[in-house]
Amino acid sequence: MDPLLKYKIAITMLPGIGGITARKLISYCGSLEGVFQEKESALLKIPGVGKHLARMVKSFNLFDRVDAEIEFIERNQIRTFFYTDKDYPARLKHCEDGPVLLFYKGTADLNAQRVVGIVGTRNITEYGKSRCKEIVEGLRVFNPLIVSGLAYGVDAKAHKSALEVGLPTVGVLGHGLDRVYPQLHKNLAQRMVDEGGGLLSDFISETQPDRENFPKRNRIIAGLVDTLVVVEAATTGGALITANIANSYDRDVVALPGRTDDLYSQGCNLLIKTHKAHLVENAADIAYVMGWEEENGKPAGGQQQLFVDLNDDETRMVEILKEHQEASFDYLVSKSGLSFSKTSALLLNLEFKGVLKVLPGRMFRLNGRY
Repeated sequence: MDPLLKYKIAITMLPGIGGITARKLISYCGSLEGVFQEKESALLKIPGVGKHLARMVKSFNLFDRVDAEIEFIERNQIRTFFYTDKDYPARLKHCEDGPVLLFYKGTADLNAQRVVGIVGTRNITEYGKSRCKEIVEGLRVFNPLIVSGLAYGVDAKAHKSALEVGLPTVGVLGHGLDRVYPQLHKNLAQRMVDEGGGLLSDFISETQPDRENFPKRNRIIAGLVDTLVVVEAATTGGALITANIANSYDRDVVALPGRTDDLYSQGCNLLIKTHKAHLVENAADIAYVMGWEEENGKPAGGQQQLFVDLNDDETRMVEILKEHQEASFDYLVSKSGLSFSKTSALLLNLEFKGVLKVLPGRMFRLNGRY
């Protein structure tokens, strides 16, 4: 057994101390166990650690509960990944507020070459079901790990679709690994574990699926992936939260457009309209955005034209972008002399043609072949 596991679990149980503060404590104290051995006066000298947090550390007395958690982990063959471990998901290591400790039951490689997150509304429509299934089927040739949150709606459809085509799929939970929520997905969760996927959480056992836990779960989904696919979403809710977090992590976010009067397409349309997501219609579009190649070495989106016809305004925009590695939306409006609305429509059309790539923060960059 890992001799430091009790301290790894203990630091996650300290009230009010998240991933950023935990890393800071370990860094200043010199070691994990040193956090609990350090004097309160020394803890107070750490930037951002006040009297309340220092006293929380020194008064921690839940090591019996920690021992019980270790017993649960061993009994259920759960793996743990601390942020300094070599097996900790590499993509999450680059997220400043990523969890310091993860609990994992499964066999899927969390450091797979390609990882795709799929999120959306719990109130999935028939359109959403068919498009989600088509996307996962289309992604099969790229052999990605499919990640979602095991919730009703789009999450469940993504997991089920992955299982149907033999892709590994991991569910990120907003509670401990001693339960499955919603309970209706218990069999689905077991299939995921049995068929090369898994279940992942940063919560200890006996943690309830409380509302406030799910934004924390969403940041793990956003951090684990290369690209986040939003299938259907309203303008508020967990899918939009996850998309915004993914943008902050500099992940590629893509969204399926829908009719303007469809409630659960409005969130996708909003992400596209505000340049927080690429517009995609299918798996080939996703692969093209990511620059993936199929196993035979054929470039993704092979149907894309090597050169596309551009009108005068589009040509002007390309020339402006050639002057800079990246340019902001406001700069392009100013430099082109076009209106905000015309610039926005122009950039969207160039993105759809595969000429440019939209970056977080409403920044734009030409694709390599231009």
